[in-house]
Amino acid sequence: MKKLLASLLVGGFVTLSTMPAFAYQGIDDVNQNYWAQTEIASVVNDSVMTLTAGNFNPEGEMSRIEFVKALLKVLGNENLEITTKAKFSDVKASSDIYAPIARSQQLGLVYGYPNGTFQPNKAVLRDEAQSVISHITIDGTVDPAIVSKFNDANKVPAWAKNVYAKTLSYGIYVNHPDELALRPTETLTRAEAAVLLYRLRQRLDLVKAQYKNVDETVLGTEHLNVSKKAKCNEVTITNLRNIIKEGNVLEVEFNEAFKSKLHAAGDSVTFTNEEDIVTEEGTLLFPAGSIFYGSVLEIKDPQWFNKNARVYTQITKVVTPDGKTVDMNAKPFYKNYELKEGPWMTAGKVALYTVGGTAVGTGAGVGFSFIPKPDKVGTGIAIGTPVGAGVGLITGLVTPGLNYSAKEGEDIKVILLEDASIAK
Repeated sequence: MKKLLASLLVGGFVTLSTMPAFAYQGIDDVNQNYWAQTEIASVVNDSVMTLTAGNFNPEGEMSRIEFVKALLKVLGNENLEITTKAKFSDVKASSDIYAPIARSQQLGLVYGYPNGTFQPNKAVLRDEAQSVISHITIDGTVDPAIVSKFNDANKVPAWAKNVYAKTLSYGIYVNHPDELALRPTETLTRAEAAVLLYRLRQRLDLVKAQYKNVDETVLGTEHLNVSKKAKCNEVTITNLRNIIKEGNVLEVEFNEAFKSKLHAAGDSVTFTNEEDIVTEEGTLLFPAGSIFYGSVLEIKDPQWFNKNARVYTQITKVVTPDGKTVDMNAKPFYKNYELKEGPWMTAGKVALYTVGGTAVGTGAGVGFSFIPKPDKVGTGIAIGTPVGAGVGLITGLVTPGLNYSAKEGEDIKVILLEDASIAK
């Protein structure tokens, strides 16, 4: 199978230090390898965000008016009937920005300032964007401690602690380029806004009813039966998305050869699906050739007495051949979510030691018996063979275990630890 280029890693995106040099999908300043290319292409194709003379300006700041317009589009309220009057000293009723700002005020999305201004061209801060998302999504039980895992948790304002706990738990946040940094008080770039809006659109089920004009209707329940041991095999089909329920098992294959002794925690690892992943009822979920992006969480080296290496990985994102991005939380479907060599490989190693010991013992038996009395060769073989085999067996049993390795194209099964939502 041809090797596929791994260019995007959820939570740990590839950072580009220069602007892209050539256009991709009609966007002049965003190339195929740009960290947020798939999200940008999606929001542009759906007119959630727009281009200026063919450029997206991904590193530019996202203004408040741009954020309002895009948010209304995602929520299906870009044409909401205006029933209240917006009163901001810096927004004229005759201006083309009046309508979206009035709709935002009517819905309670983005508020103005105490001095009576809206400041439409002011840049949105990252924590302000998270605050809006937190405000419009349903309230659930979240653990505030989730914020503490980030290196700059102390920079999150006190008022935003619960905001971030909620949006982090829902997966509607962006932390490029450092997956352990939130940078709450920095301005939001247009690329970062594209990622946030893309993720929000994938989770419209979490948005409170009063803020959206997009009704989601369940069309039916379909099934995946990759493994009889899977905790769940249901896929919910709606008019907006396909939801692979937590506990489902998928089969993927290594995109490239993997050797545990050559990798370390933090390394990227990618998988693919050689064939379409479809439900039993025929709904296509992931086309063949989709890339499942993940990372190595931990590697435990082999230990004495044949304890094989353990590899812990996690899949965090899937990118389909047409550029659609799906967030995913999946781990290998094996005991303790670990990848390791099986018992047959260990048995084979021990057998090789035993065979080797047998050969050495036989040779030694022949040698020692032949020197003094040639007629004792048979006796030497009879004694040396089992002794050598025994020594070889013992040696094989007490040696370190095997490193883990997988060939390109080798299959593994993974289990979803959370629902995976595939927007239509």
